[in-house]
Amino acid sequence: MDERSKQNAKIIDVRLIHGEVKPTSRKVTGDGRKIIPNIKALDYAKLWLQDRKRRTFKRKVLQKRLPITQWFPKYNIDNAVGDLVAGITVGLTVIPQALAYAGIAGLPAAHGLYGSFLGCFVYIFLGSCKDVPFGPSAIVALLTYQAAQGSWQKSVLLCLLCGIVELAMGIFGLGFLIDFVSGPVSSGFTSAVSLIILTSQIKNILGITARGATFVEIWTQIFNNIGEARSADTILGLTCIVILLLMRHFTSFRIGPEEPLLRSRTQNVINKIIWVVGTSRNAILVIGCCIMGMILRDDESTPFKVIGYIPQGLPSFALPPIHINGNDTFTGKEETFVEIVKSMGSGLIVIPLISLMENIAICKAFGNGKPVDASQELIAIGTANIANAFVQGFPGTGALSRGAVNHASGVRTPLSNIYSGSLVIISLIFLTPYFYYIPKATLAAIIIAAVVFMVEVKVIKPMWRAKKTDLLPGLSTFVACLILPLEIGILVGVGINILFILYHAARPKISTEILSTSAGHEYLMITPDRCLMFPSVDYVRNLVTKQSLRSNVPVVVIDASHIFGADFTAAKVIESLLKDFAARRQLLFFYNLKPSICSIFESMSAGEFVVYYQEQQLDELLKERNCNLQV
Repeated sequence: MDERSKQNAKIIDVRLIHGEVKPTSRKVTGDGRKIIPNIKALDYAKLWLQDRKRRTFKRKVLQKRLPITQWFPKYNIDNAVGDLVAGITVGLTVIPQALAYAGIAGLPAAHGLYGSFLGCFVYIFLGSCKDVPFGPSAIVALLTYQAAQGSWQKSVLLCLLCGIVELAMGIFGLGFLIDFVSGPVSSGFTSAVSLIILTSQIKNILGITARGATFVEIWTQIFNNIGEARSADTILGLTCIVILLLMRHFTSFRIGPEEPLLRSRTQNVINKIIWVVGTSRNAILVIGCCIMGMILRDDESTPFKVIGYIPQGLPSFALPPIHINGNDTFTGKEETFVEIVKSMGSGLIVIPLISLMENIAICKAFGNGKPVDASQELIAIGTANIANAFVQGFPGTGALSRGAVNHASGVRTPLSNIYSGSLVIISLIFLTPYFYYIPKATLAAIIIAAVVFMVEVKVIKPMWRAKKTDLLPGLSTFVACLILPLEIGILVGVGINILFILYHAARPKISTEILSTSAGHEYLMITPDRCLMFPSVDYVRNLVTKQSLRSNVPVVVIDASHIFGADFTAAKVIESLLKDFAARRQLLFFYNLKPSICSIFESMSAGEFVVYYQEQQLDELLKERNCNLQV
């Protein structure tokens, strides 16, 4: 084939640019024209699907979406031992927590256990963080109560829908959304939720009934029913809180020298035993109080309020209920799927985001600086929640308290979840008859002793020192969450943060100085410190106009070195500036303007638009225009 034939050869290919298929056909001719063929929509779709299939099943992508394929081929005996110890330790923690957190969600205790095993197994395959023990969480349990109003049918359906939302967000790469929740907002939200959870457990410590979704509502109910307080429950609950707080220090208590290598073997064994006792304090306390309840029972009654009957065995694997009969609701009315979803409201969005925040918090706290793929974590917890919904579980995620136990126990891989999940299964099959006698006051004490340390009082002082304005979104979120529903409270904080960002974008800093060229011509240099977008362009225009009039210098140069972006509104304002400067016979030049920004400004500028990139060019520009400047 001769050279001319090669040049005229028609080439058809398909390119993927930013996730979008670009069918191209070009005929290379002397004048450089390109001929685009007419590809049918069906052929286009086939090409797109083929390309996506090719990319999806690449080894690197599969390893990213199935993290187990990265670590399992390297699995060894040391990893197995570390995961076994960590899994059993976390299992002893998750069982009492699951029973307690079900109470926060307003559900029977069994549903806490139902949501603590199948999701663990799913996370093994899809989870990217070894320290995350999937299961119930205090914060998510409270959000579940607010969204499902204590109905187990709604909670199970909520688990399914939240899982679907999380999975969809992960597939579409929306993990970046948590970046809009700043540290102060997160601290304010966590602190408020901790106080609400703590308050919600006061009723179990006192042995009274008090329902409410917000901090104020719960305390109102407590004061109204304070006369019904039971002394036995109160004494037991307060005693359990003191014991748990004391045993918490066992995890950091050591005998012998500070340096582990200097301790004797006996000292190391004793320290390990003390650490195990401190770590398993919840399980030890529950077992002790359960035995006490069995001993003190009198004709099947106990001096304390107990959690009651829990069905023995594993739950049936079935579709979540999408329709609720009238007998199963508080109002006695039937509820269709659409009505149920409407009643859940913004919980379908807030719960997935908060679940992701908790999971990412564990990954960052114990990941030793390892990058976290938020979208993959969404896929993992979303799939785990979908699985949980089929065994009557409520929404779950990783809990920071269990993550700390997992990390301290020497976890090596996500496979530790199989042991903690297996312990939950064993408890459901063999131990549920004995759970009947667990006092509610004991479970309330476990929750209070855990969440009291989630109130982030210590962040106020460093936040005040670093940047005082950060206290505003944090405190606003805290107060709003206590007074209003939680989803509205966090939106208040995020909204204030966005206002701060917009204000910052709308008020760029501009430096001005009068300089001279090599030829001695004076000019005013104006330097904006950021991009020109619609919130800031009028502000910049006013400053440029004011400084140019005040300086009384015939030449003004805008240094565009820091302008990396601009929009249509900015182009319109630049057009107006050029007209204003031309009207008063003042020159306006642009220095070091990016080509991409230059094309935006040129498209709107009807008058003369001058850009230069080297300082000596300014003298040439002034000479061309025959400026009568004083040297």
